[in-house]
Amino acid sequence: MDSNKRPIIILKKKGGHGGHHGGAWKVAYADFVTAMMALFIVLWLLSSSKPVQEAVGGYFRDPSGTSTKIGSNMVGAGENFVLTRDNMPKLKDQLQKAMKQMADFDKLKDHVEMTVTSEGLRIELSESASGTFFDSGKAKLKGDGTEMLITLAQELGKLPNKLSIEGHTDSTPYAPTATYGNWELSADRANVARRMVQANGIRADQITQVRGFADQRLRKPAAPLDPANRRISLIVQYIVKDQDTDAKPADAPEGHGDESKEPAKDAAHPTVENQEKQDENKSAAPTVPPKK
Repeated sequence: MDSNKRPIIILKKKGGHGGHHGGAWKVAYADFVTAMMALFIVLWLLSSSKPVQEAVGGYFRDPSGTSTKIGSNMVGAGENFVLTRDNMPKLKDQLQKAMKQMADFDKLKDHVEMTVTSEGLRIELSESASGTFFDSGKAKLKGDGTEMLITLAQELGKLPNKLSIEGHTDSTPYAPTATYGNWELSADRANVARRMVQANGIRADQITQVRGFADQRLRKPAAPLDPANRRISLIVQYIVKDQDTDAKPADAPEGHGDESKEPAKDAAHPTVENQEKQDENKSAAPTVPPKK
């Protein structure tokens, strides 16, 4: 063996890993970035003007920007419940639950109908052949009619919504010589219903219309003499929110009402500079001798 040859030594390094660290650092870093962003926002708000601070604070108090309109045309105990198409089922369930507490509701339920119309929620109390709510041909409430209207008044009086009351009859004619007919009967029944609900929970300013239609809007046109055509309708109207009153009109002239504008000078009271110029012009002008 040659002594000049050195042995070849091969070093093998084993590749290793320090272990799986996981993603906990990402969560900590995200929290740090969020905290820094919140800090910068606070510092910016502290250094901003008062109107900016009030605008930002107002957004967090009222993101929709409609809190100033809530009390515009709402009165009474039902301020937190405004009748819209979205919460219509809630009101129907509330009224049905209240009517079910009545003693004779089982025999009256077929004569009460609630439908959604373009005006609002229409509650119709239709008659039977023997007269369910009114005496036949008269504008006098029966016991069931009084109890039903009182129940509805106690519930609808909690709402800020306005109401309309309608009276309808069938096409049964009165005697040709009679001075009282279906027009008078429908209007009188609507007024009797109005007096009853106003005496039991409906506010004086809550009813906007009382209408009598006689037999002009039959519920069953194919059967004009059907007792179901005789009915009283209560319409709970939708609330229309007032428009913004603080918006500037689009056709308002620029600078209108701006107090920073300098007022126009009165021609009858010239300034000192204008007076001096007028004196100089007078002295420079040639004097014309008067005519003899």
